[in-house]
Amino acid sequence: MAELTTLEEKLGEVLGLAQAAQGATEKVEGLLDDEEIAATLQQMREEAEETERRCTELAADRDGKKTAILDKAQETKTEATEMMRTYLGEDADGLDGFEFLTMAEAGEVGHWAVLRTLNESAGEEAVSALVEWALPIQERHFEEAKGGSLKLAAEKDPYEES
Repeated sequence: MAELTTLEEKLGEVLGLAQAAQGATEKVEGLLDDEEIAATLQQMREEAEETERRCTELAADRDGKKTAILDKAQETKTEATEMMRTYLGEDADGLDGFEFLTMAEAGEVGHWAVLRTLNESAGEEAVSALVEWALPIQERHFEEAKGGSLKLAAEKDPYEES
């Protein structure tokens, strides 16, 4: 298997996180009764699908390293999915789901920022274009996840036993 550069490894990680985000938004949507928040999750999922598509396209252009990048993505997706399963046990509710999404989206923002910083030295135009497209979307996803958490928390009885 081809050896990945740090830049390519991070590309694989953001790809894997986009793949995991699709499953996470679907899982959290299943924990909700709020159609407005569900619509936000559907949009986030569609944008994660587009992110996956764009990352995969960029990976295909990496001189013989597509398979290795996709393997890294699968590894990252598996780890993120395991974290979600651990965090969102059988008794999880919508607030738990949004708290998990808030953490996950913060992690995605961090990974995209790292990829941007690595590419500042590498100067690869295709990577720069991808980051400049994806990072604002990820920042918005983080704000939407945090906003959903706060909305659901405000609806909770703070003295209700859990």
